[in-house]
Amino acid sequence: MNKTKRFCAIALAAMMAVTAFAGCGGSSGGSSSTAGGSASTAAGGDSSTAATTATADGAAPAALDTSNGDPLNGEGANGTIKLKVWGPDAAQEILKTQCADFANEVKDYGTVEVEVVPQGEADSATQVLTDAETAADVFGFACDNLNKLVKTDSLLQVAGPNKDFVVASNSPESVSAATVGDTIYAYPETGDNSYILVYDKTVVSADQAKTLEGTLAACKAANKQFVMDAGNGYYSCLFMFTGGLKIDGLEEDGVTQKFTEYDEDKMVKTMMAFHTLFTGEYKDTLLNGESTKVVDGFKSGTVGAGIDGSWNFASAKEALGENAGFAVLPTINVDGTDTPIINMFGYKLLGVNSRTKYPATSIALAKYLSGEKCQDERAKELNWGPSNAVVSQSDTVKNDEALSAVLAQSANSVAQVSVSDTFWSPMGTFGNKIVDADNPLDEAACKDLIKQTISNIRDE
Repeated sequence: MNKTKRFCAIALAAMMAVTAFAGCGGSSGGSSSTAGGSASTAAGGDSSTAATTATADGAAPAALDTSNGDPLNGEGANGTIKLKVWGPDAAQEILKTQCADFANEVKDYGTVEVEVVPQGEADSATQVLTDAETAADVFGFACDNLNKLVKTDSLLQVAGPNKDFVVASNSPESVSAATVGDTIYAYPETGDNSYILVYDKTVVSADQAKTLEGTLAACKAANKQFVMDAGNGYYSCLFMFTGGLKIDGLEEDGVTQKFTEYDEDKMVKTMMAFHTLFTGEYKDTLLNGESTKVVDGFKSGTVGAGIDGSWNFASAKEALGENAGFAVLPTINVDGTDTPIINMFGYKLLGVNSRTKYPATSIALAKYLSGEKCQDERAKELNWGPSNAVVSQSDTVKNDEALSAVLAQSANSVAQVSVSDTFWSPMGTFGNKIVDADNPLDEAACKDLIKQTISNIRDE
């Protein structure tokens, strides 16, 4: 295409973008990354982009496919594009570098400046819902927040070639976590939003780490503590999940938590197995506290093992060096049978704010940041487990004990999708009671506690 025709195509695309998104406020800010360097198309080699427009009546955005060869869809024709990206504290430096790389990739189509701002995935959805107009154009969030973002029309849909890219590039589970109904609303960013057993190899052997009983015994023998945040529903749900309970989405009201049926006798026996361990022989070994106490305890020499999340793997390695051990959650003996501990497993997603002033560029950036190259870089530098199918099978993951363990844990897990806001607090209260040595439970009391907790979660 000659320069005149190319300019006309970009100008037409820009006019269409302005018309389609009239009334949508921008969420741009200052810059920390500026375009420069060589040119190529961005977003995983697919120069097509898909955008969506938020309708005036609040209906779900409708997909708008364009394929004029410009990943920015002409948005760079009228001056500098300024975007804002939210990411957690630990990822600030690498995100700045990756956003600069993106700007470099698309410099032939426009100058892009990206401001990278600290904002944790757990709280980003709430911040978007509080003030979408000033929120980031692209933001990471935990997958259990997807429904509320979709219900409020806060996300641009992933459509056309971008949908094909997401499906082809990522694990089916991560794609499912980014999907509501038949529509994909976000770009999978990680496949590791979960927790495993982290231990000091000088205290706990690899064989002992296979069972909860062995891990606790090793910690007690070394006069070290075992850390679990039993008062946090995110962690304590493993008690009931191990007993056979599963969440099953939300009721038709979109609020009330649904659960699968469970074997009451098995559930009670499992809860009593946990209760007996943590309130009996190992009551002084358990440290019921925030997961940050795992790494803190490694540093001070007071902790031998604990349950911790993928976001702290790098810190654990720093604290213990070559003695940092990582394993899938251990088994617990329930009525004579070693039973795998089942946890909650989620995915981190990248969403595009439906009110962004630059929808096409924001989509291209989200696609780029969720691509193979960026996921591989974050796996190497941050120990983030990938959702990308290629990176998941790479030497980066295979040779990393922590990443291998957290990805293996997904086989014994319940997906962290469609979780009611009422789930966390009652489940945390339940966890505290399971490990409370001052209030021992018998089977009848345990049965009542299970029923009451589920009822409280369902707000019945």
